Amino acid sequence: MSHLSRHAEAIRQELGKVIVGQQALAELLLVALLADGHVLLEGVPGVAKTLTAKLLARTLSVPFSRLQFTPDLMPSDVLGTSVFRPQRGEFEFRPGPIFASVVLIDEINRAPAKTQSALFEVMEERQITQDGTRYPMPAPFVVLATQNPIEQEGTYRLPEAQLDRFLFKLSVGYPSVEEEVAILQGHHAGFGGAPLDAVQAVVSAEDLRQLREQVQRQHVEPKLLEYIARLVGQTRAHKGLYLGASPRASLALLNGAKALAALRGRDFVTPEDIQYLCPMVLRHRIQLTPEREMEGGTPDDVVKQILQQIEVPR
Repeated sequence: MSHLSRHAEAIRQELGKVIVGQQALAELLLVALLADGHVLLEGVPGVAKTLTAKLLARTLSVPFSRLQFTPDLMPSDVLGTSVFRPQRGEFEFRPGPIFASVVLIDEINRAPAKTQSALFEVMEERQITQDGTRYPMPAPFVVLATQNPIEQEGTYRLPEAQLDRFLFKLSVGYPSVEEEVAILQGHHAGFGGAPLDAVQAVVSAEDLRQLREQVQRQHVEPKLLEYIARLVGQTRAHKGLYLGASPRASLALLNGAKALAALRGRDFVTPEDIQYLCPMVLRHRIQLTPEREMEGGTPDDVVKQILQQIEVPR
């Protein structure tokens, strides 16, 4: 695990040059990167969601693009469009900003359903189909999306099928008093003009490919595979839910646990890895019943209950 740990620590150090605190968030973003999954970042404005995503992309020497979703955005603004070339008498496809290795989508819930649907194929199959022609995405391909949970004016609810394509949904909270003091001290000292310039690329696309192969070789006991299936299966039978998680959630839990174990220096997965990632994997894939919502319940509460109900393998 030394090769993987060295690269992970290099990314953490680069992020730490600008981001104060948020160690758990940085670890989970690394887990998603190693597990080849997309991430939905949710938090109020001003907690460095976009900055963290941009800095993570900066640590990788791969193409990066940023999309600001707005109500008037069209699918062609995301995927690209065919342009007629009169000299040759034919159409030529001009790729859109989605053709990058790390794509940051800011305020993803501000675009209407028509534009959201443009992301379905590309997030799952890493390709788009335009005029009958298939255009594959570069490898690696990761979507980092942000949304504000408070402001609902001018926003659209994300379709369940799209939410299911995100490996994790991460909640970005406020910093502690000590962390906020450190942020203020840094800006007061003059740091804050161009924070992106302080971060260097430390991992190449080939490095990431090798690290992902290493993660896939992690050892997982058969009883842990059954544990994952039982946890996800319980969401489909829970009386507080009307929509349970799909088998894609089981795969996300398995791949995420492999990557988390590797980041923590182990070549095997433990039940604790699975339990730690359960809320991030399941919270956006399950839907509460109206009665449970009226009682003030949250998806995380239900996930906590399920973790207590299912026996932990030893």
